Amino acid sequence: MLNYLKIKNLALIANAEVEFAPGFNVVTGESGSGKTVLLNTIALLTGKRADKNLLRAGCSRCELAAEVTVDAERNPEIIAALNDTGIEFEKSGEITLQLRRTFTASGNRNFLNDTPVTIATLKNIGELLIDVHGASEHHTLIHRARQLELLDRYGKLKDLRKSYQEKFAALQELEKECAAMMANLPSEEEANMLRGVVEEISAVNPRENEDEELSNLHKLAANSHEILQILRNSSLALSESDNSLIDALGAVYRELEQLPGLGCAQAEKFLMDLELIRESIENLTGELDSCGNSIELDEEAFARLEERLSAIYTLKRHYGPTLESVMNRWREAEERLTVFKDFARMQKMCSEKIAAARSEMLAAAAKLSAARKKSASLLSEAVSEKLKVLGFEFNVFEVEFTSHEPEKSGIDSVDMIFSANPGLTPAPLRLIASSGEIARVMLALKAVLADADAVPVLIFDEIDVNIGGETGLHVGEELAALAKHRQLLCISHLPQVAALGEHHYAVTKHIENEEVFGSITLLDDQQRIHEVGRMLGGTQAAEEHARALLK
Repeated sequence: MLNYLKIKNLALIANAEVEFAPGFNVVTGESGSGKTVLLNTIALLTGKRADKNLLRAGCSRCELAAEVTVDAERNPEIIAALNDTGIEFEKSGEITLQLRRTFTASGNRNFLNDTPVTIATLKNIGELLIDVHGASEHHTLIHRARQLELLDRYGKLKDLRKSYQEKFAALQELEKECAAMMANLPSEEEANMLRGVVEEISAVNPRENEDEELSNLHKLAANSHEILQILRNSSLALSESDNSLIDALGAVYRELEQLPGLGCAQAEKFLMDLELIRESIENLTGELDSCGNSIELDEEAFARLEERLSAIYTLKRHYGPTLESVMNRWREAEERLTVFKDFARMQKMCSEKIAAARSEMLAAAAKLSAARKKSASLLSEAVSEKLKVLGFEFNVFEVEFTSHEPEKSGIDSVDMIFSANPGLTPAPLRLIASSGEIARVMLALKAVLADADAVPVLIFDEIDVNIGGETGLHVGEELAALAKHRQLLCISHLPQVAALGEHHYAVTKHIENEEVFGSITLLDDQQRIHEVGRMLGGTQAAEEHARALLK
């Protein structure tokens, strides 16, 4: 419910704060007293674009604020919209929301729970909190999408709608995946290029790390003469020349052989160590000779080695810089060619999956559409009966369907059409010119859709234009009945309607120091008698009539 409004420097209102109560709130006052300021305040706080002319004369800043509480369990749509904004709030129980706007000549700022928000966010949340029906107001029920949503709520079609939307979303996702997959397929031109890559690399057929192995072999072969010379010289120095190391060790050994007879305790150890050294030198000599014998000096083999290295370096220039990059490119090209060759199978698979998903979606859409048309017939009958009570005895009210390609909401668009008098062609609600007519149509709809429409606060203006007598009483009774389901504010000129309100507010204006000031007051019982009496003519007899009417 709307708990309060605060208004500072808006039109006639210099400074005002008004608290509202649950149920049926009536607002009355003389023409020009400032009742429209209330509507303008609410409209601005729920996202209407600001008109600088609304700023009170002589003031540089206007401040507006409102507090609305909603039941989280009964208003999941509001909770979902709040979640999308990222604004922090209690997500269970009763939620309190503060809407605030400030205006200056240079611009305005908008806040939701003290968090700065865009005008679009304020409008999106505001439309879910407060529904305004009045002259020139752009209310939610004239939107075709909103009408469809309310029809689904009225028919309790939530599960059917959800089932369809899940299938619609699944089809969209499948189409997206298949489109991405098909878009990733190689073209004929790319396939030809890939074949060239595979053929070039396959002709060489390199192995992992082969370039390093071949480089080492090439270096060894290129330096074979120098290596052989070094090995030969080393072998001669160790054991084959006249002054070799082996001969020198033999001389040392013969010297050491004398030590045991001279009583040297370490003689045996020295001889054993020297023998080990000699064996190591002989082993080293054998390894040097073996290495020399293994070096390839074949010129043809060397030429083949260089040719192989050249082929691998060419691949590295084309697809490198490393052999690992070449191998990766080879694998990728082969994989892409495999995908290209499998194009027909993949295309068929995608087409079959999409066709199956679309068939499921269309079946769900048809089921939902049939249920909607059944609900529309019941809704039309119920609203038409309400409209008869509200003074449109010969009205026509229908829900017109238009089919279209599947969308998130289904395959249906609806238009609620209405004719007030016999002989008039029914027209869509959005084209109804009379504010009095549209207000009463909205009232009838709201009465029938009371359990379906979750907007917690309803505001009616000019609901009683050009009516009176018994019809006016019926309008008041319908408003009172509707207020049992949610909070309702009604700006009225009709005493029959005002008398049925649970809480009565009067808007007045006065002149002070040549300035006009407006005020809003909650009336007590005696003040209410006086105000309803004023609406009835302002005489003593009118006040007596007012007492009777209120009683």
